[in-house]
Amino acid sequence: MNFHKTNTARLAAAFLAAAVLLFSCEKRTPKDLLQESIIPVPVSMTATGSSFALTKKTTIYVQDSVADLTKTGQYLAHLLSPATGFELPVKATSKAPRSKAIYLTTAAGDAELGGEGYELTITEDLITVAANAPAGVFYGIQTLRQLLPPSIESDSVQAGPWEIATGTIRDYPAYSYRGAMLDVARHFFGVDGVKRYVDLAAAYKINVLHLHLSDDQGWRIEIKSWPELTAIGGSTEVGGTEGGFYTQEQYKDLVQYAADRQMTVIPEIDMPGHTNAALASYAGLNCNDKAPALYTGTDVGFSTLCTDREITYKFIGNVVSELAAITPGPYIHIGGDESHSTPLKDYIPFINVVQDIVASNGKQMIGWDEISHATLKSGTIAQVWASPENAKRAADQGVKLIMSPANKCYLDMQYDSTTQWGLHWAAYIELDSA
Repeated sequence: MNFHKTNTARLAAAFLAAAVLLFSCEKRTPKDLLQESIIPVPVSMTATGSSFALTKKTTIYVQDSVADLTKTGQYLAHLLSPATGFELPVKATSKAPRSKAIYLTTAAGDAELGGEGYELTITEDLITVAANAPAGVFYGIQTLRQLLPPSIESDSVQAGPWEIATGTIRDYPAYSYRGAMLDVARHFFGVDGVKRYVDLAAAYKINVLHLHLSDDQGWRIEIKSWPELTAIGGSTEVGGTEGGFYTQEQYKDLVQYAADRQMTVIPEIDMPGHTNAALASYAGLNCNDKAPALYTGTDVGFSTLCTDREITYKFIGNVVSELAAITPGPYIHIGGDESHSTPLKDYIPFINVVQDIVASNGKQMIGWDEISHATLKSGTIAQVWASPENAKRAADQGVKLIMSPANKCYLDMQYDSTTQWGLHWAAYIELDSA
């Protein structure tokens, strides 16, 4: 027997066993998943007391039969890269990986999760985001990013470690419509600013971007058949500074950017009030055929389209048609609020006609709660912002409601009288009453 070779083999085996033991006993930081703050609060959470370490060796795997998941995996890798400095690879796979991986799959097969829910399972070796559809995977990723240290949101490389508490999170939405509105009419925001807003809203699982595209102070979307709307009406904003507008190509880019983040864009063209920018652009929309001056203040209720003129409905038809053609979502919002200069006897038939125009373009109409004075179709939706009476009137007609009460939901309201920034026309809104 060759004792030298035998001893060498035994020694090598011992070293290998020690290496395996050392690897398998790699120390993990104890962490309690139940101590993590997640917004919105998930349906359920269970903790297992350990942690998963995100490192440069982590790989993102996506279920290979679902095309949208590759884009979602790349989104996650892009999200994690600036703060960690890691360039995590994204690979398709036909089976779940075993370790050092994040796995995205739509094979949950769990009816309770619906189309937007997810189950996030975190072990020491593997993170799995399982859902029934890509939307659920995307929202699971938003929860995952909240479990990382806050510095993960930095745009420059930060010191780790990047540890995530182990356990299981199940979540699905209580509300199918979770919207955030951005008023780009009074103060214009460029494309990059809107995209930043979309990113922030998506982090909290918002699934609707309501773009307020027109008001007394500005018209912000290109309408090719009525070019003066942007040439004149889009030229300024509150305070008299330079305004701006989105070309239709820019708008389509924003719509796609939002869609990639599971968000539907709802464009709003406010009418018959809140229309001074349009009235200043085309004299014929005014009952006196005189275009008013551009407006840069903040008063409301003084403007109205001329509701008994044929050109008014041609104008609305053209605007809705062009907007519907570049808006893949099912809704067009027509405003309808604070039209104090439109007599109710004119307001009601106006809303009824506009409702038909929207429907003829294959869209459902949404309007602020004042539209409840009109005869609403079954697919129309009333957005409640001010009046419980209007809300009841709409509900009595059997239509759905979007609840956006100004005294609870408006983000630009001050917390109290000592708050430096914001307004309080609706209310002072403390966080615990919002």
